[in-house]
Amino acid sequence: MRPKIKTCIEGLDEQMTGGIPQGHVVLISGMPGTMKSTVAYNILFNNAKKENKKGLYISLEQGRDSLVDHMAGLGMAHSEVDTQVNIVDMAYLRLNMDGEASDQQSWIDIFKMYADTLKQNFDYDILIIDSLPVLEILAKMNNRREDLFYFFGWLRELDVTTFIVAEASDDPTHINEEDFLADGIIRLKKERQGYDISRQIVIDKMRGTKHNTGYFTLMHNGKEFQLSRVFGV
Repeated sequence: MRPKIKTCIEGLDEQMTGGIPQGHVVLISGMPGTMKSTVAYNILFNNAKKENKKGLYISLEQGRDSLVDHMAGLGMAHSEVDTQVNIVDMAYLRLNMDGEASDQQSWIDIFKMYADTLKQNFDYDILIIDSLPVLEILAKMNNRREDLFYFFGWLRELDVTTFIVAEASDDPTHINEEDFLADGIIRLKKERQGYDISRQIVIDKMRGTKHNTGYFTLMHNGKEFQLSRVFGV
């Protein structure tokens, strides 16, 4: 069997017979406020801390300092994994790169250059891309299905496990091109319960492993994620 990469969310890996098959390209999809980036960073942080796996987080919009501060407030201090986790702040590059230089080289080429160079020099096991909508804008994708097909193929050739933060539609029947192309989809959503709002998570798709398709309530206690079953869904 192919080795597995753990989500490091207590109870979730058991729903996939141990985790996500190594080498997969997986979407972490949801509406704003569903903690997509936090779930992604949690995978990177805990695999570095507990499994000694190297990770690369490419942030296309949120600044590095903002990301590090936010995650530290959730019990994931970057200083604990700074030799294992590399954060590339492409938002900073976009703001500070000379206009002429950026015109001469496409942003998707710059993205690939960083990912390839760090793979050679740092040899990371897990890649986080945050987020797909921003990448699409920077790449100026004209034929979305075809462009994403080749991009996902390039990601698989990197020989890493990739998690892509993606925005979900508020229409539950809507299916995006990337849903077909991805090896796995982990969806997050918010549900109102009286005056409170709970976050829920479901493994919508995961090739190469048996997985539960039920909804679970996803909670964060300030240090780690916790899971409980949603009954009647």
